[in-house]
Amino acid sequence: MSFIRFCKHFHLTRLSKPVENRILYRAVKRHQVRSIVEIGIGDLERGLRLIKFADDLGNEQSKPVSYTGIDLFEGRGDNSGISLKEAHRKLKQTGKAVKLIPGDPYSALARGANGLQNTDLIIISADQVSEALDRAWFYVPRMMHQNTLVFLQTANELGECSFQLLSPADILTKSKSQDTKIRRAA
Repeated sequence: MSFIRFCKHFHLTRLSKPVENRILYRAVKRHQVRSIVEIGIGDLERGLRLIKFADDLGNEQSKPVSYTGIDLFEGRGDNSGISLKEAHRKLKQTGKAVKLIPGDPYSALARGANGLQNTDLIIISADQVSEALDRAWFYVPRMMHQNTLVFLQTANELGECSFQLLSPADILTKSKSQDTKIRRAA
């Protein structure tokens, strides 16, 4: 690895801002992540950095990097975040396989989870509506493989964010509780 490349990697994993994203970059490096699903893309900066970093870590034998962004986009109503058109334009510039699925976590995953099987990294932002996210857990296990990493961002009362790595048991518990609710409703 060249010195410049080492410095870039060191900066992302140890010095980059916001601090809470460093754990994601370290996970991408440690687990050779090639497919990323981000639920709640915000301004897309984190997603763009993750795509570039994962691509930079790959080699000729690596499968290509793919990225899926799930967000309300213009459906937010408060003009925060990024529009679907702008997100598509920025992601297209990466040259990687990208997919954008508009909607809340539940509706987007209900439509797209089967096409997202074998995802290496799933990131769930803190800005998700809890009811839609609670219902979306039902679809998460079908997106996973044995080594999938799922990070859930939480925010405290001061607005400080951090990421928590969820265990497979946590995800199974969340998805089973939603499976029970769905069966009762039917």
